Amino acid sequence: MSEDEEYFGKHGEPRKYDPTFKGPIHKRGCTDVVCCILFIIAILGYIAVGILAWSQGDPRKVIYPTDSRGQFCGQAGTPLENKRLLFYFNIMKCASPMVLLEFQCPTTQMCVEKCPEKFMTLLKAHSNRNDFDYYKNFCKDGVTNSMSVPEILRSGLCPAMLTPSKPFTRRCFPALFQKGGKITVGNSSTFDDGTGNIRDAKDLIDGVKNATMVIEARQVAMKIFEDYTQSWYWILIGLVIAMVTSLLFIVLLRFLAGIMVWVMIAMVILVIGYGIFHCYMEYADLKGEAGSNVTLKELGFQTDFTIYLQIRQTWLAFMIILAIVEVVIILLLIFLRKRLLIAIALIKEASRAVGHVMCSLLYPLFTFLLLALVIAYWGVTAVFLSTSNEPIYKVFNDTVCDHSRATCEPANYSTSVMKKDCPESECLFAFYGGETVYHKYLIALQFYNVFLFFWCANFVTALGQMTLAGAFASYYWAFVKPDDIPAFPVFSSLGRSLRYHTGTLAFGSLILSIIQVIRVLLEYLDHKLKGAQNKFAKFLLCCLKCCFWCLEKFIKFLNRNAYIMVAIYGKSFCTSARDAFFLLMRNMIRVAVLDKVTDFLLFLGKLLIVGLVGVFAFFFFSGRVKAFEDTAPTLNYYWVPIITLVVGSYLIAHGFFSVYAMCVDTLFLCFLEDLERNDGSPERPFLMPENLRKILNKKNKPDPTE
Repeated sequence: MSEDEEYFGKHGEPRKYDPTFKGPIHKRGCTDVVCCILFIIAILGYIAVGILAWSQGDPRKVIYPTDSRGQFCGQAGTPLENKRLLFYFNIMKCASPMVLLEFQCPTTQMCVEKCPEKFMTLLKAHSNRNDFDYYKNFCKDGVTNSMSVPEILRSGLCPAMLTPSKPFTRRCFPALFQKGGKITVGNSSTFDDGTGNIRDAKDLIDGVKNATMVIEARQVAMKIFEDYTQSWYWILIGLVIAMVTSLLFIVLLRFLAGIMVWVMIAMVILVIGYGIFHCYMEYADLKGEAGSNVTLKELGFQTDFTIYLQIRQTWLAFMIILAIVEVVIILLLIFLRKRLLIAIALIKEASRAVGHVMCSLLYPLFTFLLLALVIAYWGVTAVFLSTSNEPIYKVFNDTVCDHSRATCEPANYSTSVMKKDCPESECLFAFYGGETVYHKYLIALQFYNVFLFFWCANFVTALGQMTLAGAFASYYWAFVKPDDIPAFPVFSSLGRSLRYHTGTLAFGSLILSIIQVIRVLLEYLDHKLKGAQNKFAKFLLCCLKCCFWCLEKFIKFLNRNAYIMVAIYGKSFCTSARDAFFLLMRNMIRVAVLDKVTDFLLFLGKLLIVGLVGVFAFFFFSGRVKAFEDTAPTLNYYWVPIITLVVGSYLIAHGFFSVYAMCVDTLFLCFLEDLERNDGSPERPFLMPENLRKILNKKNKPDPTE
């Protein structure tokens, strides 16, 4: 057996010349029908889960605060419409460790119009009619002037005291201040707790801390939201600039591919170089500044992220990261300089293909709309599923009680055995749950929602890849361009993909979705085991995460090339994946160098657009340029619109360049098929462009009959 026969035996037989082959086959049959049926059933089940969630769920549970009766504060059309704030009878009970387990303070909570503005006890207020009338605003219904203080407290109708409070996240929290190193409430460092005991104001801190575990995070979120309201139109303008820049870049590539690639490389190096220079200048300017030598570890987490920019170590870290990126890019360019010419020729041909199939540039908008629909459906279903529980009430008691934390019914609790055994106990709203069949399988429904989200999102992405692959394959295999290119190649390819290959798309996206769900589960396990001391378990989990990350990347690569082969030949997923894999294996060196170099150049294009928009946004929003000081909005965190613009411009650039990337990958596979099918003779001429033939030392032989 010859060396070539042995090599091809391992990696499949190359395709033979077929004079009837004219590009993507139009006469084809349906592929992977079983998986198509399974996908349709799964989608119908997904719709059923959505309908079930929408019928059972109640998003008001995450919008409105809930009182001890499970009623929503501030809900329109209810008696509590004007009572938007939640008031705690005894905020100090929120210091109980049970709060962290049940996410509910073991104290009566009621909806009020305003938070208490005065400091007073029930005992003192009861002796003054006006004060008691004010006090009753924070009591349950049924309190009368004829009732004694012990009777009111025994029935749990009123709090023992009121402290000056301020609303935050629609909840009333004590207005604590610090004067001379002491914690004060209502201008006093002590207070009467309503039972005759004088307490220190700092005793309120633990209760406030547990009740407001997310206060700082919510403060940051509110400031970020405020920044978006102040800068949203500038962000839109920046995203439009990113879109125009991306489109202009694509158009220039169409006519000046070679020059644009070299300009792009130079610009990326210059932009990153300027970033290194700017970081060094900031690092040098902070030398000698008070507090600038504090390390990031010593500083810890701060909600005001601008503090980090006052630390020298922050700019040193930025400078090192950018320097590493700069060196890596320069070294790659040096080692791959010979392959750049072939990659540029491939990009030039991709530019011509995109120029002949201009509607392909609009296809990412269709993909974006479908993905937005999938994300919106998943998000809404997740919210309704998470809020489809029923209110659960439990027994709360200050003293020892056998029924403490037992489930109870508030409607008849006053006459129940539990109330009789524990006279001072209360039946309060604890959390949302349920014990029906639906609630028992709620976790399974949430998992199904996540799994179908991945499956549908991957299906939409796969549909875009196959559609574009079919359109660009029609261009490559056209003998006379553009005369032999079919009319509306994108729409024709989209129709073929949906009509014949829905099952194939579902099959490929199913495999990828299973791997992604496994990765999500591994991340969940990693989060749960963070506090564990078992080093072997941590090591094993780390290895599994790494392996599945690599597997996901490989499956994405394999799927992408399989969809190209399906778009051309119309075969099943497994057959196409095998043919694509063997074709790439037979040309391993070209794949490892040429295709990846092209991907690297396209990545530099995205990096350039992101860098230009990011630098412009930094100087505009940070106020570093005096010309923009009066124009730029006043923000809490100027990095909010900058990060938004950087991420948004990357997604926009990725949308445009993904068309180019798919075009390059399709032309590359067609180019490899061309080399195997044809030999350059008049009977079997190469269909690759002339400039690519010259670089590869391939040429079509003249026809001797002419």
